[in-house]
Amino acid sequence: MTSDRLPPTDQSLPIALLRAREAVMAPIRGMLAASGVTEQQWRVLRVLAEHGPLDASTVAERASLLFPSLTRTANAMRQRGLISQVQDQTDRRRQLLDITAKGRQVIEDNLQEAVAISQHYKMHLGAARYADLLSLLQALAASDPNRPR
Repeated sequence: MTSDRLPPTDQSLPIALLRAREAVMAPIRGMLAASGVTEQQWRVLRVLAEHGPLDASTVAERASLLFPSLTRTANAMRQRGLISQVQDQTDRRRQLLDITAKGRQVIEDNLQEAVAISQHYKMHLGAARYADLLSLLQALAASDPNRPR
């Protein structure tokens, strides 16, 4: 039996996800404000530090940014010396984004606090529930019919 009514807001998935995001991001925003980088810049730095040089489309996807937002973010990051744009060695027509030493230093400077924030949520939920939550969120994201495969 289906209902023609919306669930109460405290049972609404979109609202619950927004509330959870805000709770998770609050301490991260504090950490980043002290570092002078935005949430988007942090995600780009994390992706490039983890994966090495990547084309802009891949960075946008892995950092959960729309391509126009990545373009603006990357321009600001290049101007600050956090990332560079390099020519792909195998396909000289392609340009890749790469993290610089200055960008790696931003991550290094925030590493202990970022790990502590992550550990707080793991302890609060418990390791198994934390892993389950990540798995469920990844499955939910993969169910998006508009998501590139």
